[in-house]
Amino acid sequence: MKKIKNVLLVDDHPLILEGYKRTLEQLGLENNIDFKIEVALNCDQAHTIIKKYAGTREPLHLAFLDIKLPPSRDGLILSGEDLGLKIKEILPETKVLISTTFNSPYRIHNIMANLDPMALLIKSDLTPNELFQVVSNVMRSIPSYTKTVLQIIRKTASSNIILDEIDRKLLYELSMGTMTKDIPDILNLSIGGIERRKRQLKNKFNLESSRNTDKELILMAKEKGFI
Repeated sequence: MKKIKNVLLVDDHPLILEGYKRTLEQLGLENNIDFKIEVALNCDQAHTIIKKYAGTREPLHLAFLDIKLPPSRDGLILSGEDLGLKIKEILPETKVLISTTFNSPYRIHNIMANLDPMALLIKSDLTPNELFQVVSNVMRSIPSYTKTVLQIIRKTASSNIILDEIDRKLLYELSMGTMTKDIPDILNLSIGGIERRKRQLKNKFNLESSRNTDKELILMAKEKGFI
């Protein structure tokens, strides 16, 4: 008798959805599993399906979430990351696989910290064989990441520099060209607090705060894999 596994696929790109379906079909044939698949193209559709499972005893075994999605009509769910947080809250046993086109260390660190997904996939890394291996691992509760994610994890793990969330956000905003005078509205810090943070960051990266510019700080942070 076949095992039944319920799966939610959330993506607004038909080719990605077809790739997931083919992978699950192959995996099902090899492991005697009948995957019951539901598809959502936006946050509203996905949220409706998630709430349906929350209202029953039937488990949602796997959820594939794209990060960049059309937001919900009420503006409360803006992305696949928000959907992942909903799943963690109301369906904590569901194994979440995140796929995204974003490949900056800052975004990868945030996704890992906020969601701790069972798998994190950079779309540009994916091949059919790699997707099959990732899903196979997740079915066995083995965390799995594509090569870009692994490179970022290894690079920062090998560093003895420890940054908190505010440090990372400050570096990210500086790297995006945000003016220092505008950062207090984003980080809830005073101008003095921001300048103090920048000096501390330069010290952490072995840059003389009085002689090195913000540009050099950003370049060093990128080299170390933090942005």
